[in-house]
Amino acid sequence: MLRAPGRSFSRRDTLSFLACLVLSLVALLLPSRVSYRVATGIRETALLPIVWLQLRAEEGRTSRARFQSLQAERDSASIAAQSLSALVSENERLRLLVGMGRRAKLPYVAADVMHQTSPTDDRTLLLSVGVRSGVRPYAPVVSPEGLVGTIVSVGPSTSIAMSWAHPEFRAHAVTADGSIQGVVRPSTSTSASETFLELHGVAYRDSVPNGTVVFTSGLGGVYPKGIPIGRIAGIRREQLGWERVYRLTPSANPGLVAHVLVYLVPRDSASARTLVVDSIP
Repeated sequence: MLRAPGRSFSRRDTLSFLACLVLSLVALLLPSRVSYRVATGIRETALLPIVWLQLRAEEGRTSRARFQSLQAERDSASIAAQSLSALVSENERLRLLVGMGRRAKLPYVAADVMHQTSPTDDRTLLLSVGVRSGVRPYAPVVSPEGLVGTIVSVGPSTSIAMSWAHPEFRAHAVTADGSIQGVVRPSTSTSASETFLELHGVAYRDSVPNGTVVFTSGLGGVYPKGIPIGRIAGIRREQLGWERVYRLTPSANPGLVAHVLVYLVPRDSASARTLVVDSIP
């Protein structure tokens, strides 16, 4: 009579279970020194492949952890390297502002350019200083590159500056050697995104070479003397026998400045009265 194959397998499993149970009981009853030796022998023989797999798995986890750590450090270094140039540029601009403030003969206050006063007005800037800092209307606003504009409205802790791109901006200007004088104002024949400056009032007999730097003259009592406004970029137009109008490339870009200096105007200043002098066309 043939035995069912499943029954023989079940008997083997039962005998194996009983053998393992007996060995477990014997291991529990053995002295500690002997049990340690037996466990070591089993690990070095029957369990050696399992121990090897466990070591490789631990090495894999350690390698992944180190790789993730190195990748995080590399990403942090990459981000730091990308922002380094911006930080260096900002620090350089702040140093220039500090140096400009030390050379200035008028008292001043540093200000942050927060944003435009409104999304549709790209000719005025909102500054982080106001009456509490001593800022008054018609106070000049400058950056390391040159003239930005003037204060037109002041609140307790903020103020609004009119940049040189504003249609009402005017400034009396002079070349470095003092030979040519005129009035600087923005061009009115271009769109806001293409606004540039024009130097008006230059006699037809006078000529100004391209690249000549134009500074504020100090006339009118609004802008101190010697602030760069822009460079001559050619003749805009001319009236025969009367005057030449020169195009100026502005020194400062109001859309890019983040920190400025605001020169403090005394309460009894005549700037408000003399603004008309700088505002003549």
